[in-house]
Amino acid sequence: MSSQDEERMEVAEDQNIEDAILAGESDDDNDDKNDDGTNNEEDGQVYLPGRKLNNDEELVCDESAYVMLHQAHTGAPCLSFDIIPDPLGEDRETFPLTAFLVAGTQAARTHVNSVIVMKMSNLHRTSKERDDEEESDSDEEDEDEEDKRPQMNCAMIKHAGCVNRIRATTFNNTHYVATWSEMGRVNIYNISDQLTAVDDDHACKNYETNKVGDDIKPDFTFSGHQKEGFAIDWCTTTRGMLATGDCRRDIHIWRPNDKGSWTVDQRPLVGHTESVEDIQWSPNEANVLATCSVDKSIRIWDCRAAPSKACMLTAANAHESDVNVISWNKSEPLLASGGDDGYMHVWDLRFFQTKSVVATFKHHTNHITTVEWHPKESSVLASGGDDDQIALWDLSVERDDDDERNDPQLKTLPPQLLFIHQGQTEIKELHWHPQLKGVILSTAHSGFNIFRTISV
Repeated sequence: MSSQDEERMEVAEDQNIEDAILAGESDDDNDDKNDDGTNNEEDGQVYLPGRKLNNDEELVCDESAYVMLHQAHTGAPCLSFDIIPDPLGEDRETFPLTAFLVAGTQAARTHVNSVIVMKMSNLHRTSKERDDEEESDSDEEDEDEEDKRPQMNCAMIKHAGCVNRIRATTFNNTHYVATWSEMGRVNIYNISDQLTAVDDDHACKNYETNKVGDDIKPDFTFSGHQKEGFAIDWCTTTRGMLATGDCRRDIHIWRPNDKGSWTVDQRPLVGHTESVEDIQWSPNEANVLATCSVDKSIRIWDCRAAPSKACMLTAANAHESDVNVISWNKSEPLLASGGDDGYMHVWDLRFFQTKSVVATFKHHTNHITTVEWHPKESSVLASGGDDDQIALWDLSVERDDDDERNDPQLKTLPPQLLFIHQGQTEIKELHWHPQLKGVILSTAHSGFNIFRTISV
């Protein structure tokens, strides 16, 4: 990627994304079709990840399983992103939808990396609303499809090195993002100008033409970590407060100061013995955060205490190998974790040191790289990983003894498993959009998906 133009993102509807409910169609199936092309059978064959397809079978997306499904591509992979809150309202579900986000690229060393501020707009419903009483001719349908093309505006900031992870926040009426660079530095950028640019087509074009992003410098940079890292999170109870963890084992706490900058405690929190993989501030308790590590442990900290005494609770050997990700439930005292062992655990923080696991799921067949609770439904969460799956879960569902599913494979699935989304390669991160009802955004080596299923 030799120029900004080559990094321009494109958003388009993907009609071939392989999703949770995929039909395996073979040549024999074609014999069962009527003259009008419809199947005699009411339902197609359900595909479960891991099953090998026959040579005469292919996976076909069942679009009826989605309310909305779109895809976005970047010139270089963006393996971390965050959603930016907007003033357009809460619990939105009237189409078309709009979403603002920020992502960081992981381009090859010979190419330029960027922080990309994005506006995805004109996101229409992709499943057809059937109405037997209404019919339209083909010309009207073609015109309608043209009007429903999703749009993307983006404003880029040149970034030194790959962006390992990126997180956004808003405080003092200003939008900030923090980036973990592969160069071992943590940068903070004010992205208010970029958000203004992407919200107006003319301003966005001027921003790109004048290459404004080439000359923007971070508002603040911390170079005190001894190694690069991935763990980073903004506090939501004390705005402007930040925590960062590195691959050495060190965790530093940042506090905003009265000079419009940050003061970073040079004394790292003492506890982990290997790389800190993820950090999550408590959504309800100020100064409390959770971390997970390659040392297999999950720790709860109170950063008001001295760094050597800040670790309050520890679940040692929480997983059989590296603990990659954690997510703190916003309504209940629950913490979800995912690891290299492919397990997802749900912990009750009231009984944390006794290793009180509320639930354990071994559905993923490879490393779990992302897990996140639904922002408003306390029993619902999503997980994803290197097995190219995103799984949606509802812990409130119980097994039905009168399960009528005929397929023995389906009966082996946990009843809490609502949906399996596929179609992306090496999934790295997912986020529920806090303002778009039921909408998930996910990123992988193959690009972004933005979707809402019929199950949530």
